[in-house]
Amino acid sequence: MDVCISGCNRPGVLRVSQLSSPPNLPRSTYVHVPFCRHRCGYCNFTLIAGRDDLIPAYLEALSIELSHLDIPLPMDTIFLGGGTPSHLSPAQLNQLFSMIHEAFPLRAGGEFSLEANPADISHEQVKLFADAGVNRVSLGIQSFDDQKLATLERDHRANTIFEATKIVASQIDNLSLDLIFGVPGETRATWQRDLQQAVALAPQHISTYGLTYEPGTSFWNRRQKQQLSPLAEDDEAWMYELAIDTLTAKGFKHYEVSNFAQQAYRSKHNQVYWTGAPYFAIGPGAARFVDGVREINHRSTTTYLKRVMAGQSPVAERETLTPEQLARERLVFGLRRMQGVDADQFATDTGFSIENLAGSVVDRCCEQGWLRWQSRRLQLTRSGLLLSDSLWPEFL
Repeated sequence: MDVCISGCNRPGVLRVSQLSSPPNLPRSTYVHVPFCRHRCGYCNFTLIAGRDDLIPAYLEALSIELSHLDIPLPMDTIFLGGGTPSHLSPAQLNQLFSMIHEAFPLRAGGEFSLEANPADISHEQVKLFADAGVNRVSLGIQSFDDQKLATLERDHRANTIFEATKIVASQIDNLSLDLIFGVPGETRATWQRDLQQAVALAPQHISTYGLTYEPGTSFWNRRQKQQLSPLAEDDEAWMYELAIDTLTAKGFKHYEVSNFAQQAYRSKHNQVYWTGAPYFAIGPGAARFVDGVREINHRSTTTYLKRVMAGQSPVAERETLTPEQLARERLVFGLRRMQGVDADQFATDTGFSIENLAGSVVDRCCEQGWLRWQSRRLQLTRSGLLLSDSLWPEFL
């Protein structure tokens, strides 16, 4: 949420005087860049394609949104996501980086991540990233198989990935690769090759995501019309387990359901979310969490721009979480991490014991073999990993 330290009356802006106690100001921030060349069929993120004419107005709106914060606010982590941040021109990126550094100076040892599309990568652009302090790049490669990339409606092919990773690695020593499995028409052999080729590029971090069909996407509509056939659940489970076995055998630590990292290269920013810490966020569709209050900016880029330019709040949703809601969310996010949740620490931090909060659900999941107690630490089992997303609603 926006926190106004020095009295302002803009609707949707929280003043310190409204808080029951001084806010626990975040040490992390997310900046959403909604622009893309085109929208892939599976994507339900906040983005707008083919409207680069709106980028100047977007940068102006970000500046206005930032003006309602008592800046500078030093950060431990900054994450530039999208959309496609790398889609912006060098001049636009420089303007964006300047605003970010003025508002959110990065502390020593901090992590500055940027999401990028392989098709955008050039030596000049990556030098611009590095000069601006970006020290972690997340490339959305998705696959090395050209047919699979075509099915996903990506605008790059395998040869682009190899060149892009080489360029990034030459100037930035923390490279993360995103892969998708469970794509219609994909075979087990295709996924095995994807994993092998990803490892061969020696990234510091790899994320693997099973393809999902989200309402509102073209993939969802095509599936409803039986124009796309999802992979069998057995094949998807096999692919996920192969990712775990392949990556851990190559020295990657499986530290969260979908994430694997070499030693000391876990995503610091994402761990802010998983531990229930507060964070700022700006831009269309950006969600922030400060002092127990969650706010989400309007997902429509054009509506976001109209609201901000008119002096109105960009916030579309606002929720003050109760202590119990906070505890339940913290339990779910904690269980997504392979280390699980320390029951005694959880009780100290939240004021709730796991047993009182979700004892019956935990007992049933343990009986089914989906969760296990290791001393006083609750963790997902291997079989629990395969269906974890279906478990979380019961905890919430």
